[in-house]
Amino acid sequence: MDFTNDKSPVTQTVARQLQEMIRTGALKKDERLPSQRVLSEQLGVSRASLREALLTLETIGLVRTYPARGTFVTGAQTGKPAAMDQWRFEEQYSILDVFQSRLLIEAELCRLAAPHVTPEIADELRRATEEFEQAWRKEDLVTHVEADLTFHNIIAQTCPNAMLRRLHQSVRDLLNETQRVPIPNTEVGRMNASIKEHRAILEALTRQNANDAANAMREHIRNTALCAGVEI
Repeated sequence: MDFTNDKSPVTQTVARQLQEMIRTGALKKDERLPSQRVLSEQLGVSRASLREALLTLETIGLVRTYPARGTFVTGAQTGKPAAMDQWRFEEQYSILDVFQSRLLIEAELCRLAAPHVTPEIADELRRATEEFEQAWRKEDLVTHVEADLTFHNIIAQTCPNAMLRRLHQSVRDLLNETQRVPIPNTEVGRMNASIKEHRAILEALTRQNANDAANAMREHIRNTALCAGVEI
């Protein structure tokens, strides 16, 4: 099974490179990034990959793009809540629409997947959970988000219902964005709770308890929605 998230390896690598430049001060807070043409040449990647990487960094609060002005470093740090940025899919669906859909889809994926979680799949989930936690402690937001997406995607791919898997795949960009958007707004206490919620989902899936797994997923999504300013 493909347990990777929705971003290409090149996009992930570029996002990590830029994040490291921000963390080390090579790119300073409030500094304007070079144009995408110049930056893509400097990093040796396509402009398409660079744009995707910048979208990831913007969603998790490390950069911000202003029309006609360019992209600037915000230098957001974990544990310091920030104002909620505009939901970039607003013209298609509200963030409430997406969280409500995610609650239904992911809870059912989790419920149906539970009886099919083998020890090997449980190990994959455990590794993603540990990386999710360790990356947060290191303030490596890019890896943190990748681990989160991987965790949820493993569950989706384990679900035996092919139609539900295809439905999830068709809206994955939207669902995944709701996992990235709350990051700048996440305090340390909330992230500690999110880590516990991941472990509760993992524990229920390891026991192959369908109802407990679905309930744990619902609680996690509701709490994530609250962090994004949405009550479901």
